[in-house]
Amino acid sequence: MERVWSSRLRWRLRGAWLAPLLVVFVVADGILLSRLPISGEGPDLVGGLLLSAFFNLVAVAAVAPFVGIAVRRRRPDLPAFVARDRAGAALVLAIAAALLAGGLLHHGEVERNRAAMRDALARGQAWIGASPRADAAIRRHVRTADVVAIVDGRVFRVCVQRPSDPRRAFCAVVDTDASYPAGIRYGGAEPNQSFSAGWR
Repeated sequence: MERVWSSRLRWRLRGAWLAPLLVVFVVADGILLSRLPISGEGPDLVGGLLLSAFFNLVAVAAVAPFVGIAVRRRRPDLPAFVARDRAGAALVLAIAAALLAGGLLHHGEVERNRAAMRDALARGQAWIGASPRADAAIRRHVRTADVVAIVDGRVFRVCVQRPSDPRRAFCAVVDTDASYPAGIRYGGAEPNQSFSAGWR
């Protein structure tokens, strides 16, 4: 009995990597998704953790059992729980590698979009500051302008909120593909914070 018990303990130790790996990589993948997104600007940290948990739990709960069966066909000496654990651990590592690769591939586009956004903000501030339609209060506060993307990497909306009424703003729509000032037009008085998603 002692030999059987020690043998089972060794199997348990050899087949118990999934739980700690899952905890570590849910956190690591969440941070990775927020810092190195695979699409768009990516989620914040909480969104990244939720997305990471979804990916990993689906892999472990739905995919790992079938991969474990395939592993046992090649290694019939492995207990089912060990094969399933190893399959789950491999899937968790594969997800992390895929997210890292996707983030690195997408990073160049993210940087280009951010550079275009900075360029649009500078153009929008210059245009608003020189616009005869903007009153003195708007021109004085032009450095407080904020910017949102309408079309990622190309078209942006730059707004200066009115100090006397935060529900009103003076906005410009900036197309960074066009030359200044031809690529800029008046964008309305609605602040970016409440800007309609219909522009996207």
